[in-house]
Amino acid sequence: MVSLYRGLLLVLMALLPSAHGAAAMARSKISAAFMFGDSIVDPGNNNDRLTEAKANFPPYGQDFPGGVATGRFSNGKVPGDMLVSRLGIKELLPPYLGNDLPLSELLTGVVFASGGSGYDPLTSIPSAATSSTGQLELFLEYKERLRALVGEEEMTRVISEGIYFTVMGANDLANNYFTIPLRRHQYDLPSYVKFLVSSAVNFTMKLNEMGAKKIALIGIAPIGCCPSQRELGSRECEPMRNQAANLFNSEIEKEIQRLDAEQNVQGSKFIYLDIYYNLLDLIQRSDFYGFKEVNEGCCGSTMLNVAIFIKNHPACPNAYDFIFWDSFHPTEKAYNIVVDKLFQQKMQYLM
Repeated sequence: MVSLYRGLLLVLMALLPSAHGAAAMARSKISAAFMFGDSIVDPGNNNDRLTEAKANFPPYGQDFPGGVATGRFSNGKVPGDMLVSRLGIKELLPPYLGNDLPLSELLTGVVFASGGSGYDPLTSIPSAATSSTGQLELFLEYKERLRALVGEEEMTRVISEGIYFTVMGANDLANNYFTIPLRRHQYDLPSYVKFLVSSAVNFTMKLNEMGAKKIALIGIAPIGCCPSQRELGSRECEPMRNQAANLFNSEIEKEIQRLDAEQNVQGSKFIYLDIYYNLLDLIQRSDFYGFKEVNEGCCGSTMLNVAIFIKNHPACPNAYDFIFWDSFHPTEKAYNIVVDKLFQQKMQYLM
């Protein structure tokens, strides 16, 4: 019996270093994370903006630590928080704006994302969001601020060793192309998607030129499955919006692979991360993942069941059963599953 216990102990000792070693490797190589994008990852940058696209009030944040509505567009944590936690950097990825962040937070990464933003410069105008270009300007400001605090050498190290995520495009389609007539008069859908892809590539290259060497571009989710985008009363996802998202994803994935092949010799890495099929899998196999409601949002399902329009509405009592929190954004539980899938698939390439 003693020899059996000793044998089990030796097996456990052999296994434990490999698990901890992987986390230690991630921590040693990636000391900071930076996020650009829209409301999927905005943790509160819009709180002080004059915009409808904010979430710093109940029922948002009901399942966040302390039940605080921080400005995250969900019932709890959002993907940026989950990504830095899994990377072993810190537990929450804070907004760059609106907080007097301590140096420890600045050194380990922040979020520049703004709810309502997109790759198309016109997308951010109706929502008064910080545009994609504006987010790059904030990143430049951040670099100067960090340089003043820790010096050129340390600032350069933080920037070059950090990991960068971009999550945009959903608003370009759902709240711009399919909602406002202007772009539809200028472009047919394939041409508009081509314009978005070009804009996303330009954004990625500018970020790289500003010092980012490990960049992950996350594609567009199946927006036609969001409660607000489905046809009224339908249990089916809206096909045109999903086709548009899928087209963008397939084209941007090729471009990211091309960039990676071209820039890899210079020490930069680019990857495309799929959110489309990972979230669609939850929707199509909801029972497997423990969800009871796929078509409705926990806080409602119309265009007016999101952001400032549900300010101080009664909290949804059973968010755990829902894939969608409001009519556009997933729940913390859904985000957690999707982020786990992203880590299992391609994230190791950036480590």
